[in-house]
Amino acid sequence: MRLKMIGQSLAGIAAGLLASCSPETPASGKTLSPLDLSEAAVAAADEFLWLEEISSPRSTAWVDEQNARTKAVLEADPRYPGLRADALAILTAEDRIAQPSFRGMGIDNFWQDASHVRGVWRHAKEADYLRGAPQWRTVLDIDALAEAEGANWIFKGADCLPPEERYCLVSLSNGGKDAVVVREYDTTRLSFRDEGFHLPEAKHRFARLEDDRLLLASDFGAGTLTESGYPFVIREVRRGEEVASGREIFRGEAGDGGYGVSPLVYRNDRSETVAVLALRPLDTFRSEIWDLSAAEPVRLNLPERVSVRDAMQVGEEVRLVFSVEQDWNAGGRTFPAGALIAAPLSDLRAGLSPEAARDSLVLAPGPRQSFDEVAVFDGRIVVSLYDNVRGSPVVLTAPAAGEEIWSRQALPASDNASVHLGAASRSAGRLFYTHEGFLTPPTLSLADVRTGAGRVVRQAPARFDASGHVVEQFEAVSSDGEKIPYFVVRPGGPPKADTPTQMFGYGGFQLSYPPSYRAELGKLWLERGGAYVLANIRGGGEFGPAWHQAALKGARQKAFDDFAAVAADLAARGITSAPHLAVYGRSNGGVLTSVTLTQHPELIGGAVIESPLVDMLRYHALPPGASWIGEYGDPRIPGEAAFIATYSAYQALEPGKAYPEVYITTNTHDDRVHPGHARKFAARLQSLGYPALYHETTDGGHSNDSDPVLNADRWARHYTYLARRLGLGVGSDG
Repeated sequence: MRLKMIGQSLAGIAAGLLASCSPETPASGKTLSPLDLSEAAVAAADEFLWLEEISSPRSTAWVDEQNARTKAVLEADPRYPGLRADALAILTAEDRIAQPSFRGMGIDNFWQDASHVRGVWRHAKEADYLRGAPQWRTVLDIDALAEAEGANWIFKGADCLPPEERYCLVSLSNGGKDAVVVREYDTTRLSFRDEGFHLPEAKHRFARLEDDRLLLASDFGAGTLTESGYPFVIREVRRGEEVASGREIFRGEAGDGGYGVSPLVYRNDRSETVAVLALRPLDTFRSEIWDLSAAEPVRLNLPERVSVRDAMQVGEEVRLVFSVEQDWNAGGRTFPAGALIAAPLSDLRAGLSPEAARDSLVLAPGPRQSFDEVAVFDGRIVVSLYDNVRGSPVVLTAPAAGEEIWSRQALPASDNASVHLGAASRSAGRLFYTHEGFLTPPTLSLADVRTGAGRVVRQAPARFDASGHVVEQFEAVSSDGEKIPYFVVRPGGPPKADTPTQMFGYGGFQLSYPPSYRAELGKLWLERGGAYVLANIRGGGEFGPAWHQAALKGARQKAFDDFAAVAADLAARGITSAPHLAVYGRSNGGVLTSVTLTQHPELIGGAVIESPLVDMLRYHALPPGASWIGEYGDPRIPGEAAFIATYSAYQALEPGKAYPEVYITTNTHDDRVHPGHARKFAARLQSLGYPALYHETTDGGHSNDSDPVLNADRWARHYTYLARRLGLGVGSDG
């Protein structure tokens, strides 16, 4: 079924906007939008601008009132206690796979459960772990640390210096924010080093050079951050030296976009440093790569749309491994967009020679293929390769002298699954990887990349009864004729139009969403009779860079049309129907779900809109929004504001529409997507008389996964709302 493209000209928008920029009161029941699209007019027309103040007394009181109202609705529902109990049991189960990472001669794991909600960083012998009987030794107890220091610490990982990997830079977040404090930890003495590195809270980018030398991009004071709040200066910092006193070795510009400069230090399988680079983003997707190994930085001859993956050593030659998101003409050949390349680093300084180009192409996916994760070893690369959104792990081996083609060998994995590459030991040539499906729990395997052999290490237990469900893949036809694949997981037997169904989509930033085993979804939704749909719309990376770039900036409407086409196709096939279909999206998915609400309320019966971007005419003004201009466009440019205004859901809300009740939720400490988006959208819906529910959690940050207890509450509210909206019965929950 084809859907008519939803869009308006700038003149049409202006005609439907306010006759003046004076804000109306919430009781007026009028659409509150700017007369023109200038920054001043957009702000002047926004009567809920004050909700962008994260912790002002007025905004805090509003959040408290909303939370109390929403809890009274959702947590009082008879389904809530059972849903929460099931979610908590899954999130704290003792028989979960303890996800491994190699460190030193053993295995590390970060573990959270009901007794350790902040988590424990722990270590075991590798042999014990592989035989299923690890004797865990605590390295750092985050719950105990937070209590001892009176701090709201959330563990954000540890970076350990090879090859010994004794000294580690531990990142600690206050409440789950992206900004972290970094402190150096001695894993032998089990204490922070008094003389160690200590970085104050910021959105750091760092890489270890040696034990006493660190390359750091950070907030060094006035004039060192972009408008998005990310660093554009790299300094070399020595142990015991003040961060701001470090020697500057690279500088971008204050007007740079993206997520800030990053130092990149790459090592071979023997832990020897083979490349020291700087990534300088120009916008969300374009960047420059600079070699820092000489006295002065040298820009490498690479295309702007490039993703550097790692470096390898083949004989005496160091090769940089990267993928290109645009066609690249180099060395007398064309490397197609989406290709994976391993080219001599020395040639990239001057320009790729025909001789070097001959065997540099590692992989060129087909039109319905892509690769996602990449693990690099000397002379070998492992990728998760997808064909029509179904994955397999593949080892690619460098050709022998005089040959051009990299050989392929698939690692053992289940069919029709997603594949995730885990921790690697480059020195041992081994790699953990997992494979899973919608109804198939994850299997953890260990690969020997030199032989292509793989052995199963753990099989996760089933968390829900999947025996009565089926998985299907269909295609919907979008507004321009493009075929959009989507998966359906539903109860077996003939489809029923009254099946409660939630549909997920993202469609942005070249992120792919293949099949995955979502235990909480299976237990809280599928097992109770619901269905689930995953729409692989344009804007994602399922079919490589072209699939993503088809929905960039002014072409964004294609992603929305794709999603609407899937919703319509579900109804046409009798899989569900509008009153029983709800959409769910978070972050960039919040753009998608909020636009679905305003453009196609007739297709849905509800929406969960989590940690969303919604006010797209002001997203650049809410940090770190300006970092995404390469994805959405710049509202400060009139022509780009015009196409953004055609879909921005916050301004598109109107009285008298058939919007269903929605559930909007976010996190106060989300410093990636400002909570003002979610707050203002809920407030405007309510001011127009619509029954929007709103809830804001204090801790967790953008990921919302820092605490399993809070996460259980979160999922229980989600599924209680969905059950209420779509008619899923109380059932065994009483």
